[in-house]
Amino acid sequence: MLAYIIGGNDMTRTVGALVTLAICLSAQVASGAEIKVYSTIGVKSALEELGSKFEKESGNKLNITWGLISAFAKRAQEGDVPDVLVVSRASIDSLTKDGKIAAGSDATLAKSVFAIGVKRGAPKPDISSAESLKSALLAARAVGYSDPAAGGASGVHFAKVIERLGIAADVKAKSKFPPPAGFVGTLLVSGEVDIAVQSKPELSSTEGVDVVGPLPGDLGSATVYAAGVGTSSPNSETGKALIKFLISPEAQTVFTAHGFDPP
Repeated sequence: MLAYIIGGNDMTRTVGALVTLAICLSAQVASGAEIKVYSTIGVKSALEELGSKFEKESGNKLNITWGLISAFAKRAQEGDVPDVLVVSRASIDSLTKDGKIAAGSDATLAKSVFAIGVKRGAPKPDISSAESLKSALLAARAVGYSDPAAGGASGVHFAKVIERLGIAADVKAKSKFPPPAGFVGTLLVSGEVDIAVQSKPELSSTEGVDVVGPLPGDLGSATVYAAGVGTSSPNSETGKALIKFLISPEAQTVFTAHGFDPP
């Protein structure tokens, strides 16, 4: 283009072309990138709020697909790896080892304990010990939790709990499951169950649900959530920026407000 700068008119045309090019490039940057995110529903309450903040501050767009950890881990192993994957710490570690997640791109976000919930205003059962939890579950008309067959972490763990308590058959006979990747608290609100088991953030984010408390003693468990950037992501730098934002003090305050514990 500089070869044409041989006179006034040529200079004018050249400067005009450069200005036009600069405007086009500026518009491309301003429009931002669209970041493909696969995220467990376990962090949905916090990530929806944080995602909006990130979009506003960075000018980028997050295209988030919600689902279960087990399903996303399987998809990633089969080659369907997004720009950013938000699942369990264990899944991120495994996928990094297998070359699906870029080494050094990951970070631990938060932890959520598995808890008991009831419909808002309903009497809260005593779940302070294994025996009291057993009594509460046996006395319940119906119990809601994630279908273990679908791979939800809290459902898989709770299935082991009722086996350990020796009441698996009794509880299974009155069990109700939400849709895949759904919140069990909705079954409380609709009146379909009177006790629900899921992670504390998932229960507390459902309007009309009171969290009674975590599963007692050594029956308790938790999921630690982490995020990583896909090895072949075309938006790796923006993906890393998103993860950096999610572990910022501002973001951690949001996680805490939604019922998560520090990782």
